[in-house]
Amino acid sequence: MAIADIAAYAHLSEQDINDLGDELDEIRRDIEKSLGARDAAYIRHTILFQRTLDLVARLVIAVSRSRKGWLSGTAALAFAKSVENMEIGHNVSHGQWDWMNDPEIHSTTWEWDMMAVSAQWKYSHNYRHHVLTNVVGVDDDLGFGIMRLTRDEPWQPVHLLQPVRNMLLAFVFELGIALHGVHSARDRVLPDTGRVAEERSTLVRKIARQAAKDYVFFPALSGRRWRRTLTANVTANLARNLWAYVVIFCGHFPDGAEKFTADVLAEETRAQWYLRQILGAANFRAGPLLAFASGNLCYQIEHHLFPELPSNRYAEIAARVKDVCDRYDLPYTTGSLVRQYLLTLRTIHKLALPDRLLTATCDDAPETASERKFNDARPGLGGLRSALARGASVRRRRQAA
Repeated sequence: MAIADIAAYAHLSEQDINDLGDELDEIRRDIEKSLGARDAAYIRHTILFQRTLDLVARLVIAVSRSRKGWLSGTAALAFAKSVENMEIGHNVSHGQWDWMNDPEIHSTTWEWDMMAVSAQWKYSHNYRHHVLTNVVGVDDDLGFGIMRLTRDEPWQPVHLLQPVRNMLLAFVFELGIALHGVHSARDRVLPDTGRVAEERSTLVRKIARQAAKDYVFFPALSGRRWRRTLTANVTANLARNLWAYVVIFCGHFPDGAEKFTADVLAEETRAQWYLRQILGAANFRAGPLLAFASGNLCYQIEHHLFPELPSNRYAEIAARVKDVCDRYDLPYTTGSLVRQYLLTLRTIHKLALPDRLLTATCDDAPETASERKFNDARPGLGGLRSALARGASVRRRRQAA
C-alpha cells in the first residue's frame, strides 16, 4: 500500500538522506541570502499588472458591443483572476513575501479574491497539506474528502460516483476549496465549540461578498447591459476554477506522486521531510508564460520543498533540485501538462472501481506504491530511479513473453 519506510523505498542510507538534506538546506540559504529589490519589484509589478488587467477587462466587457469584445474582455478577466489566485494570493499566503515587511503584501493581512477565507485555507493547506504531505488519513488534500486516490482508503460503493464528483469539483473548485478549509479546521481543531459557528459565519460572509461583487454589483453598474457583464463574470470564474483545478491536480495526483502511511511521521527529521516532498509531488513542463499563469506551481516539487521561498525563483531552484535528484538517483517526476492530467484522470477513474477489478498489486500500482514492491526484485546498483527503471524493464519483458 502506501510507503511506510521512506529510506527503504528511496534506496538511500541514513547518511545519504542527511547529506541530501544538507544540500537542500544550502539551496534554501543561498536563495534567502540573495532576496532583494529585484524580487520585491517582481511581486509589486505582478500585483499592479493583475489589478490593471482586471480593471481593463471589466471596462472592455461593459463598454464594447461586439462579440469579440466580450470574448477578449472575459478571457482577460479570467486570466487576471487566475493570476490573483495562484501567483499572488496563494503565494503571498504562504509567506513568500513576508521578508519584505510590507503590511499590504503579507501572509497575515492578505485576503484573496475568491470564496475561501485566507485564514481557514492557511490551516488546511499550509499546515495539514504542506507539513503532512500525502500522509494517508492526515493530509486532507489527498482526495479532498470526496475522492479515493490511494488503495489505502477502502473502496466503498459511493466511490463509483468519483468521476462525476471530480467533474463537479472542477467546475466549483473555488467553492470546494472554501468548504475544504472550514471543514478541515472543524474536524481537526474545533470540535463542538462556539468557534465552529463562528468559522462557518465567517465563510458565509466571504462567499456572500464574492457573489455580490461579481453577480450583483458589477452587473448593476452595467445598467441595461447587466446580462452581458453577468455572463462574463460567470464565465471568467468558471475558467479560473477549471484552470486552478487542473494545475493543482497535475501537481499532486499523477503517477510518481507517492503516498505515505502515518508511520513516516514518527521522529521524522528535516532531511526525511525533504525526501518525502520530492517523492510526493510532481511537476509539469512550462515556459515562462505558462509558469506565470499557473502561479509557478508547475514547479510543485520545488514549492513543496520550499513553500516560503518566492515563486519567481522556482525556475532557478528547479535546476539545482534536479541536479540533486540526479546525483542521488532519485526520480524527478515531471511531464507535459496534458500527460500529467491524463495520468491523474486515469487514477481517479481507476480507483472508482472495487480493488478486485484492478490488475496491478496494491504495492506496485502506478498510483500507489510502497517499499514492498522491491521485495522480490534482485538487488542492483543505484538508487530508486534505477530500481524503478529495472522494474519497468522486467514488466515489459513479461508482457512481451
